[in-house]
Amino acid sequence: MTEKKKKHTTNYSNTFIEIAEDCPATKGEIPPLGNKEKSIASLQYEIVSKNPYKFTSDDVIFQVYAERADLTKSELKSAREQFFSKGQACFRSSPLAKRYGWGIHHDKHGKIAMYGAETKEYEKCCTDPALKTVKAMRSKRN
Repeated sequence: MTEKKKKHTTNYSNTFIEIAEDCPATKGEIPPLGNKEKSIASLQYEIVSKNPYKFTSDDVIFQVYAERADLTKSELKSAREQFFSKGQACFRSSPLAKRYGWGIHHDKHGKIAMYGAETKEYEKCCTDPALKTVKAMRSKRN
């Protein structure tokens, strides 16, 4: 008898992730690129800012992992199954929401877009009764 692997997900629907309480940014900031390779924050920023509501959280998180691991196209399907066979950190722990001032909106289909903390769209998402709002994780413990 083959055991079916449990598939984990980082996707939310109809949810807004507000910036962390201890986020030093008061507006959306473009993350720096990093020294040798692009940082996780800069890769996430690049994907989400250029493709609002095109990808789910799982898509973005895996795409960043695949790019940093230098996976080939033929490795992607099995690598994604393996990657999500274990729980992964969701966008509540993303540096975009913890450090760089970006709120992450998940629409009813789980597709994501981001809004700077200074924008009208951010404020609208924070007060929209149709959305569940959660805070990004703090960087420091109390």
